Amino acid sequence: IPCVIDKNASQKREEKDAVIDNLSGLNILVVEDNKINAEIAEYILKKSGAEVTLANNGKEAVDVFAETDENYYDIILMDVMMPVMNGYEATRNIRKLHRKDAKKIPIIAMTANAFDEDRKKAIKAGMNGHIAKPIDVNVILQNLDRIFGQNGDEDTMAKE
Repeated sequence: IPCVIDKNASQKREEKDAVIDNLSGLNILVVEDNKINAEIAEYILKKSGAEVTLANNGKEAVDVFAETDENYYDIILMDVMMPVMNGYEATRNIRKLHRKDAKKIPIIAMTANAFDEDRKKAIKAGMNGHIAKPIDVNVILQNLDRIFGQNGDEDTMAKE
């Protein structure tokens, strides 16, 4: 079997590691009812330096968010289709909480529904962006980098 050695492999690896390490210090709430998807997201984000809290459904996410100190979480990655309370309803409930961070925290939809109408529905519910499943490490990191690469400026939030 012929083999080609990539002489730039170590440089590419260093660049990839630099991107992955950019989440250090972030507290992320991941809301996902599918245990395997939750574990994958948690692994990816922790490997990238983030602290991760998992919630199994929208109601649990609202409760967890409401019970933490203001500005504890930097971002919420929210599944859309879940039992008990879906992601749209959970987002609306978080946005209604009487605390300043509830109005401004970035909430990104994670869903298998990747049509334009699904993205619009997510934005209408109060979400700041949309990531299609299956989870792609690079897409998550690009969205987070866009949000936090600009000091969290709300005008730079991903609308994908």
